[in-house]
Amino acid sequence: MKLAEALQERADLNRLIQQMQQRLRNNAVVQEGETPAEDPRELLAALDGALFRLENLMARINLTNCATLVKGKSLTEHLARRDCLTLKVRSFQELAESAAASLGRRATRSEIKLLSTVDIRTLQRQIDDLSKELRLLDNLIQQTNWSVDLQ
Repeated sequence: MKLAEALQERADLNRLIQQMQQRLRNNAVVQEGETPAEDPRELLAALDGALFRLENLMARINLTNCATLVKGKSLTEHLARRDCLTLKVRSFQELAESAAASLGRRATRSEIKLLSTVDIRTLQRQIDDLSKELRLLDNLIQQTNWSVDLQ
């Protein structure tokens, strides 16, 4: 099984677990004299099985990510870089949006004029550069996921 397939299965298991949790909540209480639509004991057993599969799959994914080297770094290191780049791009975008929204805004001449504290053009160039790095890194990670076998 390729790493990418394991990641897809992990996502499927996470969705299944969420659905089972909802089904358990839906069948946790019934009116006196009624029976639940689904047996909570059976749902708990199915949930336990899905959680067991997820735990094993997550361990194997993590082991594979640690052992897989790409361009001199482990896949885990690349994933950490991607996550932090994503946060950085989002933060810079929010800053640029806030700065642009308040730029030169005032209702009347007597009101205080608001000025940006950052150079929006420079910030946008940084966003563009970081976004490009993020796209290239994500492509590298995806390519690796489809070429590496799960441990």
